[in-house]
Formats: sequence, C-alpha cells, structure tokens
Amino acid sequence: MKLNTIKRADGARTEPKRVGRGIGSGLGKTAGRGHKGSFARAGKGKIKAGFEGGQMPMMMRLPKIGFRSKLSKDTAEVMLYQLELLEAGTVDFAALRAAGLVPSTAKKAKLVKKGEVSKAFVLKGIAATAGAKAAVEAAGGKFEE
Repeated sequence: MKLNTIKRADGARTEPKRVGRGIGSGLGKTAGRGHKGSFARAGKGKIKAGFEGGQMPMMMRLPKIGFRSKLSKDTAEVMLYQLELLEAGTVDFAALRAAGLVPSTAKKAKLVKKGEVSKAFVLKGIAATAGAKAAVEAAGGKFEE
C-alpha cells in the first residue's frame, strides 16, 4: 500500500444537493426548506441553546439555589492528620507547600479538624476551623498571625 494509492471509502464523500433548480428536480421552489419561518430564511436557521420557542426556558423557570465562592479555589484544606507528618515546630504556608500538602495553585491554606494531632506546632499565617484550632492548642501548639 502506498499513500498515492489510498482512496476514500465508498459513500464517504457525496455530491451536494443542487437545490432551487426548477420544479422537475424535486428540490425547486422552496428548495427543501418548507414554507416560511426562520429555517426558510437565509442566515436565520440557528437557534440559541436553551431556546424553547418563546416559552420561558427551563433554566429560567427553575429556582436558583446555592452559592459557589470564587475564592474557594485559592484556599487549600490541610487536615490535622496531614500536619502530623511534619516535624514539630514552626509551620507556615511555604512549609506546607514544600511538604506537598498544598497544591501550587493555592494561595492560602486552612487547617481542618480531621484526625488528631499530638505534636506542638506554631502555625503562622494559616487559617483554621474552630475545632482544628482547639485541637492544636490542646496539643500545646499555638497560632500566630
């Protein structure tokens, strides 16, 4: 087989229909577009996604619920049991990133109470939930701004 001998599969390319060429062709007069309406007119055959013929669209009829903060992507969650993997001492955002606990896309970190902590940590510039803060302080750690 050579590249210059390759042919298309049968039916892969068909000749386009020649419309509007007289009554005898079977595609004359309205040229297969029916009578009137947006699809019969030139350049008007597209309908926006979600358009329901003038009736109130589904996306507008349904109630809007919830809220998604755009800032949530910037904040990474760090669990207490993950903090246990680090050596006791001062922990800041750079130390969490170096340890691989925070992704490179995150700009802030927040400590969440999941698991337990037994070492005393001094956390600088890291937010924490109330439960996580209590657990760190119970283990002898503290938070600094």
